[in-house]
Amino acid sequence: MRPEDIFLLLLIFGIMYFLLIRPQQKKLKEHQAMITGLRRGDQIITQGGVVGKIVKVKDDSNEVEVEIAKGVNVRVVKSTIATVMNKTEPAKT
Repeated sequence: MRPEDIFLLLLIFGIMYFLLIRPQQKKLKEHQAMITGLRRGDQIITQGGVVGKIVKVKDDSNEVEVEIAKGVNVRVVKSTIATVMNKTEPAKT
């Protein structure tokens, strides 16, 4: 291999890193931070498009209980929560 070829391969790898890998890692860290910050009362949207309000956050498991209609609660895996629409204020001590 010529030195120009090695330089070209390194350049392509560098471009791929900054255009694909780094933004994906940043997005993953933001999603993890959003999931760890979930609280009771937050309105969420799941990846399946279900809109609901968090009723119970289970710290020891990977689930939250979400009310999707009055009196209808479902258990949702935390990692399937796509966005938080409305954040609630922390409870006063």
